[in-house]
Amino acid sequence: MKIRPLHDRVLIKRLEENTKTAGGIIIPDTAKEKPSEGLIEAVGDGARTEDGKIIPLNVKVGDKVLFGKWSGTEVKVNGEERLIVKESEILGVIEE
Repeated sequence: MKIRPLHDRVLIKRLEENTKTAGGIIIPDTAKEKPSEGLIEAVGDGARTEDGKIIPLNVKVGDKVLFGKWSGTEVKVNGEERLIVKESEILGVIEE
């Protein structure tokens, strides 16, 4: 199954957090928070203005992004969890 987000939404795959602290303590799954970093897998066409013009998105497929803890809607794609988020909920693009 493939999902194409609509309008100004993007499909994000969460990146896994480290399971060890800097001191070497292993964090159990039940104590871990969901990561707020992810990779964009698909993007919509863009937001529409009132007169019907499309404003393209500032992010693209493959961008590594930061988003809020409670952002978006969780969906399952081929048995894996993904997040559909509006572009306005993305806090920033991580550039390495």
